[in-house]
Amino acid sequence: MTNTTTLPQVLRFTDPGLREQLEALPEGTALIGIGTDGTAIAIDVDHAPHILICTGTGGGSTTILRTLTAQFLHQGAHALVLDGPLVAHLWTKDLPTVTHRGSIAGIHDALVGLAAELQRRLHLDGDLDDAPRLMVVLDRADDTMRHLARYWETFRRKDDPKKSPAITALEDVLHAGRQARIHVLYNGRASGSFAPAAREQFATVILARVSAGTWQRLAPIAGPAPKSSAHTGRAHVVQDGTAHPTQLLLMTDAEAADWLTATAAGQS
Repeated sequence: MTNTTTLPQVLRFTDPGLREQLEALPEGTALIGIGTDGTAIAIDVDHAPHILICTGTGGGSTTILRTLTAQFLHQGAHALVLDGPLVAHLWTKDLPTVTHRGSIAGIHDALVGLAAELQRRLHLDGDLDDAPRLMVVLDRADDTMRHLARYWETFRRKDDPKKSPAITALEDVLHAGRQARIHVLYNGRASGSFAPAAREQFATVILARVSAGTWQRLAPIAGPAPKSSAHTGRAHVVQDGTAHPTQLLLMTDAEAADWLTATAAGQS
């Protein structure tokens, strides 16, 4: 594995030329960070439609969600932000192409609505020119899945399915989202709530400060777990079976909101 000592010390949105680099990316592609020898580590959601982010304490999972979501929004995507912590993504609340939900009831209803939107798009038979790319962003997703399961049990009737329809909707998006231009950015371990086949739909996995056991479960094809780094913004991005040491892009709430507000103003 490539030595991480050649990684940049920090990568900020305000670095010279970085904003221009992001704006030059093709639609559907977002920069995750910079790898060894200055290699750009990016995600193309047309190729790898869903992203799993799993970090230990201080690993920067919320920051990763922010920087990726902001880039896709800048390119014209819409977003459904399911903010389990309630306040982690308030920077999105005033953006016209974002639906933000924080309460479990609101998240449940949003995912049930997403199921209908998925079916609507699939029935278009690939004619998606008028359907904007939709990013489904889940922070603290494992906790949210558990809360959704308990919430469903509070009013599920005898003839209703045992599994929460909100969780079923998310599984359906993981399986069929590529065809409908709907993509999931999931911050968590994706354990317990999903069927194994649904968990396997995450083609890109971003890992930072995780245990060897977590690494082996989420990225077994990438080999044994590398040594974790305490350096701010360090992670491994697993794509196509290879783990890429990466210095993650850092973007603040204010930077993301200001960038997107300026973009919207320029298009009006």
